[in-house]
Amino acid sequence: MKHLADKGTSPQRWLRWIGSLLSIGVLIYLLVTQGWHEIGQALARLSLWQVALALLLMFGSRLAVTLRWHVLLRSAGVPIPFIYTLRLTFSGLFASNVLPTTIGGDVFRLAGAVQSKLDAPTITASLIADRLIGMAGMAMALPFSLPSWTILQNRFLSEFTLTPFSLSLSLCNPLLDLIRKGINFIRDTLHILQIWQHQRRALLLSLGWTWVHMLCLFTSLALLLNGLGEPLALWKIGGLWSLVYFVTLIPISINGYGLQEISMTVIFNIGGGISQSAGLTIALLIRLLTMIASLPGALFVPAILSGEDGVI
Repeated sequence: MKHLADKGTSPQRWLRWIGSLLSIGVLIYLLVTQGWHEIGQALARLSLWQVALALLLMFGSRLAVTLRWHVLLRSAGVPIPFIYTLRLTFSGLFASNVLPTTIGGDVFRLAGAVQSKLDAPTITASLIADRLIGMAGMAMALPFSLPSWTILQNRFLSEFTLTPFSLSLSLCNPLLDLIRKGINFIRDTLHILQIWQHQRRALLLSLGWTWVHMLCLFTSLALLLNGLGEPLALWKIGGLWSLVYFVTLIPISINGYGLQEISMTVIFNIGGGISQSAGLTIALLIRLLTMIASLPGALFVPAILSGEDGVI
């Protein structure tokens, strides 16, 4: 699996680079107009133990994601020990969250598994199932955002039409269309997932680990927001984050750089009622904590990029 950087078409790569630059540009604008002083004051309100506990929860989230994929692999008959699944998962997480690449973490996981002589079609199917189950979990939290959706739409139409916020909120408008496309995608790929048609217990267990991942993530957000003096109910955080999640799936930014931060700031500000400074602070902190929690994967990425056998 050499030359992974060559994956994807040139137009797609250019689109994502342009989208990333635009998103980061708008993010910088928000940071400048909001003021570094206010953001610094917001950070100063956080205790070290709160940040440390949020990071620990983020590691718990990464572990739950690993267990979700491991359940699918073992139920599909792939003879892989958990420690190997852990290495492959963290290499993919590192690629997705730290490396400025258009490849994606799933390609790293697939490459590492194939180099370790595991069955490529089964690994590919497991990666698709893993992604679909993750999306299904987030979709279950989406209804909790409905009370905020009307507020988001009204505020967008009345106040932000001619401001840089319109770029962020306009990305929310295709949400229903994105969900419809997601349903079509699920229908079109069901034939690939026939491996698990009699593995309902494994699918439910995998979904259960998705809920653990979501609980860790939402709790870390609640902890940080509470530390900033702007608490939100856990159910509302879940609903708003699910909106951010689906907006970030729009493939116009590399690894969601800028896009995630902008959409989170706007959605949590308007839908959750928190201040812009708190929204920016939380968005930047979550990005940082996610990257830190993914750093162990750096130990395994070089072997995958070089095409060495025996990555696991």
